Amino acid sequence: MNQRPITEDDLHAYVDQVLEPERRAEVASYLDHHPDVAGRVAAFATQREQLRGALASIADEPLPAELNLLHIIEGRKRRPRWAWGMIAAMLLLGLGGLGGWTTRSLLQDGSNGLSSLAQEAAYSYSVFAPDRVRPVEIKASNSAELTQWVSNRLKQPIKVPDLSASGYRLMGGRLVPTSRGPAAMFMYDDDRGDRLVVLTRPMSNPNLATPMMPQSTGDVAGLVWAEGGMGYTLVGQLPGDVLKPIANEIRKQARPI
Repeated sequence: MNQRPITEDDLHAYVDQVLEPERRAEVASYLDHHPDVAGRVAAFATQREQLRGALASIADEPLPAELNLLHIIEGRKRRPRWAWGMIAAMLLLGLGGLGGWTTRSLLQDGSNGLSSLAQEAAYSYSVFAPDRVRPVEIKASNSAELTQWVSNRLKQPIKVPDLSASGYRLMGGRLVPTSRGPAAMFMYDDDRGDRLVVLTRPMSNPNLATPMMPQSTGDVAGLVWAEGGMGYTLVGQLPGDVLKPIANEIRKQARPI
């Protein structure tokens, strides 16, 4: 049986996490093979989280009496026809003002999204990857201690990815500060001395899941995504087509068995 085409409605339902498991898996597979669409969907997910954050303070407020449907119907029966033009103008002005305030809130709240996680990873790479003396706090020889340390600080079990099949060995890791609290940073290198950084931390939405999205800051490139409320970023000074299979391996290892 041929798979149903992936529609725009499917993409939005994927972001809203309302698809049936089978359909969600089909959409996820489609996004893995269409990075341009995956980037757009990831942007949708980030906007969704930013809107939720921006409007969280008023989401639980009761509906004003003047916006109650029965109240509006009764008022319409008594209101002169000329008044409706004035009301429409007032509503447009009010919505415009709300849009301005919401936009400002989104700009201020942008640190809660995947874009900030990607930038934090790029900053961490720029600071620690060139360090030839102490790039990591705990070395790979103490990986059990590293795993326990970051898991305790992030308050959930953290898996240290094994990238040996991709030709990269774990150097070690450390905790780094971010806009959402501490994040676990793991560093890897290969026989040529190329280094990669994996950064992970909890997201504001504990159920957030997004496809991979390419990102770059200066000469540092990588991919960022969310799975089960955790954000992940892989960054390095390598082409995206080289990083993508490594990122896929990290995502596969991070998923619960």
